[in-house]
Amino acid sequence: MTSPPPTVLRAEAAPVLDLFTAPQVMERLQLGRSAVYDLLRTGQLASITLGRARRIPAHALTDFIRTRLEQDAA
Repeated sequence: MTSPPPTVLRAEAAPVLDLFTAPQVMERLQLGRSAVYDLLRTGQLASITLGRARRIPAHALTDFIRTRLEQDAA
């Protein structure tokens, strides 16, 4: 008689939050440094601050692009 295979317990995986630096956003949007920081300063592109570092969540970049596409389509 064989025993059933052991049950593998899996911890709930925490969602991974992709964070981009300003230079990474510059590359993705093909914009200059001043343009990206203007978007951050005016709140058009959301960001978080971790210590002295500013990071842009991936969903904020996606939301920004979606908003701009909707504005251009209107």
